[in-house]
Amino acid sequence: MKKVALITGASSGLGKSFAEIHAKNGGDLVIVARSVDKLEALKQSLEKDFNVNVYVLPKDLSKFEAAEEIYEEIQNKKISVDYLINNAGLGGQGYFHERTMEQDINLIMVDVIVLTKLTKMFLRDFVKRGSGKILNVSSTAALMPAGPMQATYYAAKSYVTALSDGIWQEIQGTGVTMTTLMPGGMDTGFAKASNLENTVLAKSMTFSPDVVAKDGYEAMMRGDMEVVSKLTPEQEEWFKSVPTMPKEIILKQLFDMQK
Repeated sequence: MKKVALITGASSGLGKSFAEIHAKNGGDLVIVARSVDKLEALKQSLEKDFNVNVYVLPKDLSKFEAAEEIYEEIQNKKISVDYLINNAGLGGQGYFHERTMEQDINLIMVDVIVLTKLTKMFLRDFVKRGSGKILNVSSTAALMPAGPMQATYYAAKSYVTALSDGIWQEIQGTGVTMTTLMPGGMDTGFAKASNLENTVLAKSMTFSPDVVAKDGYEAMMRGDMEVVSKLTPEQEEWFKSVPTMPKEIILKQLFDMQK
């Protein structure tokens, strides 16, 4: 029987790569994003190339009721989801006090609230059934103490990693797995969407989302707790030094990279 993966933020970037990998493995899909046109184009492509079934579910995840609506529609359609990939996320650069309230609340809604709701609703079903896999997409930002000029984003990703790791321990022995993917720099259009194009940080976003998605998908299939995917040699050295560096120095370096 084909496994069904529900993927949020599936219309482009990392989410699209996840969808292509799962379809290539013979799995059916529920793909979620705001853009109906992009979702429909992806559906046609995947169904034609891989002979799988793809259900399109257009949804604005910045709306408070989005998660409940997704879950309800899945139940009404009697779709049995095997894998939940919470990939959708918003970023945003700028001084916290200058960014609009709407920008930060939308980021928290997509990156934290909807992810938490979907994880809780589907995890209950998975545990009751005794099978299922969840992949929550965080970021290497979660490995930092904080993120000046992206304060809300870094805080959100720290939450995602902490939540997912805690759940990983709770569900041991249930037949269900929880995996956290922490990508390094990817060339997905995230830098442009997050107003990071002209920053030092953006210059490190060079890896294809395909290779990062492959790392995340394979880790999910193994049931790994965490996977950090694709750091440049310079980033690897910097991350190794972070635990021994004073927080003030780390924050100043991040500030210079992201302003």
